[in-house]
Amino acid sequence: MTAAAELITVLLVDDHAVVREGYRRLLERNADIRVVGEAGNAALAYQLFRDHAPQVVVLDISLPDVSGIEVLRRILAREPRARVLVFSMHEEPIFPERAMRAGALGYITKASAPEVLVNAVRAVAAGRLFLSDDVAQTLALRNLQAGGTALGVLSDREFEVLRMLALGEPLGVIADRLGLSQKTVANYQSSIRQKLGAQTPAQLLRIAARFGVVSDASGMTGEITGELPLPRGDDQEPVG
Repeated sequence: MTAAAELITVLLVDDHAVVREGYRRLLERNADIRVVGEAGNAALAYQLFRDHAPQVVVLDISLPDVSGIEVLRRILAREPRARVLVFSMHEEPIFPERAMRAGALGYITKASAPEVLVNAVRAVAAGRLFLSDDVAQTLALRNLQAGGTALGVLSDREFEVLRMLALGEPLGVIADRLGLSQKTVANYQSSIRQKLGAQTPAQLLRIAARFGVVSDASGMTGEITGELPLPRGDDQEPVG
């Protein structure tokens, strides 16, 4: 590497500091890659993206505040040309499908060999799509199945709300993290249940578990455990 312009700057977003340290060391063994920031949650990730304008964001899906897919949506809303590589433990096809649909240029799993991450960062920095072999195979098999996934009817925001509901987050917490009113989140919940044909919160959880949104159907906590009254009247906010 002879020119500064050839350097690939990277922002690492993962909620485990030890994991980030391992990624940093792996990437910075290569003279053409430099990690310019690390974040363990969505809020810091967005702030560091604004501060450093990295060429590539290496983004985990499982974050403590909102999911990586929501972070991806926010980053691209600010900078449509941003290049994001999702690096996740989730192999279920719904996650790479959602990430690529939301605008990610790449998706690899944490089961990938170390050199796959390096190759993926270089490909995404160059504006090329990149999928690890396991993800590519999973998506190819999914595309061969008629009808695809039932969750494809959900918007990106509805999918994020479903994910948080399935994790047992109360409506108030979801509203705070997504910057919405609780009434709007309740409206999203109603729309999700209608689209997926779920009559009860338990049915909604089983659907989420079936498609890999959550790992099991062990039960919901907080406000989702019972039937929730939906807002009524002219002040009900539309779902968008």
